[in-house]
Amino acid sequence: MKPTRSNRREFLQGKTAARAIADAAQNLPVVEPKGGSAGGGQKTGQNELLNSSDPFIAPKAGNQSYLLRVGRKAMACEFEVLLGAGPDSDGTELAVAALDLIDRLESQLTVYRTASEVSRLNQSAFERDIEVEPRLFALLQLATEIHRRTGGGYDITSGPLSKAWGFSRRAGRVPDELELTAALSRVGSQRLLLNAERQTVRFSVPGMELNLGSFGKGYALDRCRELLEAGGLGDFLLHGGQSSLLARGSRNPTGDEGWWIGVRNPLRPGGRLGLLRIHDRALGTSGTGTQFFYHAGRRYGHILDPRTGQPAEGVLSSTVLARTAAEADALSTAFYVLGPAAALEYCRQHGEVHGNLSALMVVPGSRSGTVEVVTYGIDEGDWRLVEE
Repeated sequence: MKPTRSNRREFLQGKTAARAIADAAQNLPVVEPKGGSAGGGQKTGQNELLNSSDPFIAPKAGNQSYLLRVGRKAMACEFEVLLGAGPDSDGTELAVAALDLIDRLESQLTVYRTASEVSRLNQSAFERDIEVEPRLFALLQLATEIHRRTGGGYDITSGPLSKAWGFSRRAGRVPDELELTAALSRVGSQRLLLNAERQTVRFSVPGMELNLGSFGKGYALDRCRELLEAGGLGDFLLHGGQSSLLARGSRNPTGDEGWWIGVRNPLRPGGRLGLLRIHDRALGTSGTGTQFFYHAGRRYGHILDPRTGQPAEGVLSSTVLARTAAEADALSTAFYVLGPAAALEYCRQHGEVHGNLSALMVVPGSRSGTVEVVTYGIDEGDWRLVEE
């Protein structure tokens, strides 16, 4: 499959085709690049709902479906469960149970609580093998496998780099060469020793640390999906901070399949770039719209290339659709680092491994203030540019 490219001019020439669904999608969830790399699955971001109206309100007249919405703040963002509601629905109790599960997972994954399982690893895994909970061990295996497949473009051990650049304290600074070299010596998932037989973790160098902020929210959504499906629910949308989403079934089972969401324009925080339909898949979006700083006239974003220690450049936002939300989150970060050409090659080589992998990447256009959209594996009927 060849990648598809579109730019603002092409959109303006074909905007009438998009208006047919744009009018029917005034109130949609909106995804925008997630921000920080805070620990424990915490990915705070600039994802916002459209200010003009609640994007989760009931569809327009003539469509009798409506939504039940249950939310709670966790992992430094707002998590929500959205599902069809009715007089016989028992979805509220399941939604609350899913949010309770997220609270428990945060207690396990966060690096901001000294008693968490991940903090325990960071404190002691260089000194001895540490046995971890099986699902956490499987998550670490997934992270190291994606690290290997991306040639090191994705790395859950890059915390020392974030500290060197000041992003872990939200106080950006440019480190000197010695600082950066020292940080890089403690980074690299190849130094993370996993023993599958004993389910243990060990660090091979001192000063290493894990930070699961790049896909902790997605993992939490995957666990929530399991709970909701076990309870008999088949039509729901889950999101964490609107940068990590997971959809099952349809918003309106008697209408179109799937859920339509809005994708923000990274250059225009108040407007959408397009509309994207997701059906029985997960989505992750990465960008540096809220975590960056300027030094000597240059902009530095918080997503760092773990191979070089330098901020990744050349991509405005990276959106990935995959089988699970953890995979979508991790790969959206990896693709932001790798850039469009390497990201699309990854899709060609490993797409089936992640369940019909798709990507939508936004890069600067040829003229200032414009953008170009590169897609791979997204059906024509599931993506529309819109004018906002």
